[in-house]
Amino acid sequence: MKDRKVDSLKKFFLNDHMEYDCVSIAWLGQAGFIFKYNEIVLIIDPYLSDYLAKKYKGKIFPHIRLMDLPIKPDEISRVNYVLSTHPHSDHMDPETISILSETHRNCNFIVPGPEKEEAIKRGINKDQIIEAYVDREIEITEEIKIIPIPAKHEEFKVNKDGEHSFLGYIFKFGDTSLYHSGDSIPYEGLVDKLKRIPVNIALMPINGRDEYRLSNNIAGNFLIPEVIKICQEANIKKLIVHHFGMFSYNTVPEKRLSLLKTKNLDNLKILVPEVNHIYSFKVSTN
Repeated sequence: MKDRKVDSLKKFFLNDHMEYDCVSIAWLGQAGFIFKYNEIVLIIDPYLSDYLAKKYKGKIFPHIRLMDLPIKPDEISRVNYVLSTHPHSDHMDPETISILSETHRNCNFIVPGPEKEEAIKRGINKDQIIEAYVDREIEITEEIKIIPIPAKHEEFKVNKDGEHSFLGYIFKFGDTSLYHSGDSIPYEGLVDKLKRIPVNIALMPINGRDEYRLSNNIAGNFLIPEVIKICQEANIKKLIVHHFGMFSYNTVPEKRLSLLKTKNLDNLKILVPEVNHIYSFKVSTN
């Protein structure tokens, strides 16, 4: 995987920074990423505001950003698809998605089906929404397809029709597959799903979970040993970790991140992403 540093993510959206038959990835902080494949730009879970700091001001967890905005929503010059894995506001941020919806009227927004009305309330124009349901493939182009799968954010959130509000997405770029888990913990059947695809690269949160956070309505995520185990059992060769460095109460100690950066595993390469870096890998199109 190539690693290229840029002065600003604004340059990432320009055609002259395009590598054909490569997927380029840029981290936005928290669980947010930009994916660019040929002419198509997809953004998942962008949190590009201080919405939560305002919402939780004076509360036990004030949600003050530790990380500067890597790019403002109105600086994103082009985007074809925006995805939300679930309705928590650091993944479906009203101050980000409303601006993107208004300024990119040809952009589609992929959201969990049961959360369509919530997405509209947060500022997405209803005619731009594509509803996502578990195991129903979404075709973007002949070369790009997306498969929603369940996510267990401490628990599954399912409506009376059995439809999931917490999702992960498997992106198929040609014959190369990338898994963004959304916010999740391990659950029975996850490894088998990932093996069947099969998945080449996983993007998974590592901020963990504990009773204190859960008792204060902060649902948790994978522990570091869990994401490594899942990748090894599912034969995933590359892991990009995330969901750290945004809020002080819900991050990963720097010492653990440093250990991850130097962790040497024979069958798994681990990347701790940095803002203003573009990571790219060649896609198999056989």
